[in-house]
Amino acid sequence: MFETISMIGLGYIGLPTAALFAARGTTVIGVDVSQSVVDTINAGKIHIVEPELDGIVHKAVTGGKLRATRTPEAADAFVIAVPTPFHEDRSPDLSYIRSAAEMIAPVLAAGNLVILESTSPVGATEQMAAWLAAARPDLSFPQDAGEAADVQVAHCPERVLPGQVVRELVENDRIIGGMTARASAMAVEMYKLVVKGDCVITNARTAEMCKLTENSSRDVQIAFANELSMICDSFDIDVWELISLANRHPRVNILQPGAGVGGHCIAVDPWFIVASAPETSDLIRTARERNDSKPGWVLQKGRDAVMSVLARTPDRSLADIKVACLGMAFKPDIDDLRESPALAIVEGFAKVGCQVLAVEPHVDSLPVSLAQTGVTLVPLEKALDEADVVCVLVRHSAFAGLRERLGAQTELVDVVGI
Repeated sequence: MFETISMIGLGYIGLPTAALFAARGTTVIGVDVSQSVVDTINAGKIHIVEPELDGIVHKAVTGGKLRATRTPEAADAFVIAVPTPFHEDRSPDLSYIRSAAEMIAPVLAAGNLVILESTSPVGATEQMAAWLAAARPDLSFPQDAGEAADVQVAHCPERVLPGQVVRELVENDRIIGGMTARASAMAVEMYKLVVKGDCVITNARTAEMCKLTENSSRDVQIAFANELSMICDSFDIDVWELISLANRHPRVNILQPGAGVGGHCIAVDPWFIVASAPETSDLIRTARERNDSKPGWVLQKGRDAVMSVLARTPDRSLADIKVACLGMAFKPDIDDLRESPALAIVEGFAKVGCQVLAVEPHVDSLPVSLAQTGVTLVPLEKALDEADVVCVLVRHSAFAGLRERLGAQTELVDVVGI
């Protein structure tokens, strides 16, 4: 039934998903607004870092099963995987979903399935269906025609770990939330072309809330670890030793603290719940605020280290001090800088007045906004040789054994327990 699938959005989720369907023999038309992304994929290459993905994409493109375009074309199913950020007031921004819906509306036909994969606030799938209906009054949709709708609509959130996306897209269970039973059945049929895990059926709103709940749960647990690290610092207690000891209790499993929380999911999704249920989401809001506050706390620890260096060397000025910030990605061993607390900390140091050396082994250049501040991207060895203060912000594998490589007078701020 699903001979052709259209993937709207070819980013960190859309491209791997498109490539896996193509690898299983389905013709996939990838759609992205970026011409450079389209050109890169059509050349059989990838524009993101993800293990195994480059070979899969190259084979799918050269085999004629995957191609990219900026203009949607007719297909049996349309999968929307576009960003869902929030506005300045932290309310959900559904403009990308609306744009995607309006892009595909002209090529929809009776019998099609539209799946929203983007992590979304409760009700977003129904809102998308309403936008589709407004654009195509000649077709019927589930909100009006139910099981008999010409176009069926479902929500199926991704739940994968960067760096393991290819494996987890295949092995993880999928939550299928159709607006109708028919939509759910069609979605299961499609995903079973790729997914080895279970496809568990629910309704669209529960599927939306499930993804938000998963990430909010993680956020609350991380907030506890981050708050604990701040408390332990005031008591001169090694928080990593403390957590290791506490986790020996058979019913305790405390997570590891860090520089904050980043990425396109955990740092964003809890706000969707808070925006939808502001009167009953106090714990979720407080956890989000605690994690958002951690980069500022880390930056202050770095400033204190800089002041310590100046106190020892009164002949030097602030402009002479070099601070090395190790890691800018939002989690270890990936290149993704989205919503990264480490990146925010590097930007903060750039405003302090000292020299900032950034080390990120997974990128070749700094973001434009950071490059304009005078921050320099350098190899790890250069940073360790020259820095007066070393701030470890991400637990990259490349930073293992770091302490033995530091100079005797180097100040160390380690917020990830390297």
